[in-house]
Amino acid sequence: MIRTVRALLALGLLLFVTACGGGDSLPGGPTPPRFLSYDGPPVTQIVVNKSDRKMFLLSGTTILKTYKVGLGNQPLGPKQFEGDGKTPEGIYFIDRFNPRSAYHLSVGVNYPSVQDTARALSVGLRPGGDIFIHGRGRDGALARANKVDDWTAGCIAVEDHEVEEIFAMVKTGVPIVINP
Repeated sequence: MIRTVRALLALGLLLFVTACGGGDSLPGGPTPPRFLSYDGPPVTQIVVNKSDRKMFLLSGTTILKTYKVGLGNQPLGPKQFEGDGKTPEGIYFIDRFNPRSAYHLSVGVNYPSVQDTARALSVGLRPGGDIFIHGRGRDGALARANKVDDWTAGCIAVEDHEVEEIFAMVKTGVPIVINP
């Protein structure tokens, strides 16, 4: 029992200090990402429903793809400050792509907004940043093995093969609406 608790605490600490979008995969690590092409209807919006753990890629009002997602390790409520383990809520935009992410591939969300920054600074804290839609990578595989669904530091996680689809389908500037 004590070993299990220690292992879960160690996992939590490891996941807490690991940034969502960062770094190169280490040699001998997970399979390198496939770079897919996409020639279907354009993705015009992404909607994340945190309570349902679902993400939808839409073209107009048509749902193109639906994904089951993992969230920050403290999934209830909006992100307030750096290190709170929450996934933001609100309207943001896709602003970057990281093909060398430690989480297979990652698609950047332009959190924090001006309002997010002001809210955090008003209580003397930093808002955080580096919010991404990303794959599992090694940390996500470890979380899955321990049956932990919400394991990121605030990012939105999907399976590695799913982030390959998202990476191909989504373009910079696409709005992402993250609902409670």
